[in-house]
Amino acid sequence: MEREVVVIIGSGGIGVAIARRQGFGRTVLLADIDQALLNAVAQELEGAGYVVATHLVDVASRDSVRTLATAAATLGKVMQVVNTAGLSPNMAPPERVLAVDLYGVAVVFEEFEAVIAPGGSGLVISSMAGHMPAPLQPEHERALAFTPADDLLALDFLQPAAVADSMAAYGLAKKANHLRVQAACLSWGDRGARVNSISPGIVSTALARHEMASATGPVYRAMIAASVAKRVASADEVAAAAAYLMGPEASFITGSDLLIDGGVIAAMHAGRMENPV
Repeated sequence: MEREVVVIIGSGGIGVAIARRQGFGRTVLLADIDQALLNAVAQELEGAGYVVATHLVDVASRDSVRTLATAAATLGKVMQVVNTAGLSPNMAPPERVLAVDLYGVAVVFEEFEAVIAPGGSGLVISSMAGHMPAPLQPEHERALAFTPADDLLALDFLQPAAVADSMAAYGLAKKANHLRVQAACLSWGDRGARVNSISPGIVSTALARHEMASATGPVYRAMIAASVAKRVASADEVAAAAAYLMGPEASFITGSDLLIDGGVIAAMHAGRMENPV
């Protein structure tokens, strides 16, 4: 029997939590731009009885993502692809945020569409920030959804003069993830596969701790205080949502985004806090 493969792109806290939840009894292909991190996570999972392969990838490079997709297909039946790779606003300038968080997501959808198995599922970990930007012009929404990935970053409204800073780039990229999922679900559906996104709020990961300790830390704390939950999420809570969306009980769900933010966006819409994007 051909072994099932779960591809996890990004080996941070959310990626590892999903790998643990989805990968036992399957081959887990971990991909990241950081070889040392890959080695450490692979060793941890192998010690717990998982079958793990690793692969370096830069999601901002089509050749790199294509090589990853080809490698995944050689391991077995590619049933699940989870893209958790991303840069926060404090980690990079606007053009790099767009390259990884917007272009990278589109490229992963395009390349893995060619290898996903019938009955398979794709998932991108987006962000509640995708629910923060002001409504886009309809033609901009359509361009973000359907423009071929290699032409995305040339769009006029994504040029430096139009994107004020890394926070604006981040919100726009995450909004684009939601639109891209809606478009990708059509072509993935032709292969008998589904694709969705999850938009987490603040999750207790190394990345979130980096943000909390940065100059934008007060904004994060204000969001937690204004939210309904009054706390951050655990990576395992995101992994539980991912398991549902990729599992048989969600077979009628595709092209959708699941917001799991503890009520931050609701508080923002109610005027309890300012929109940081």
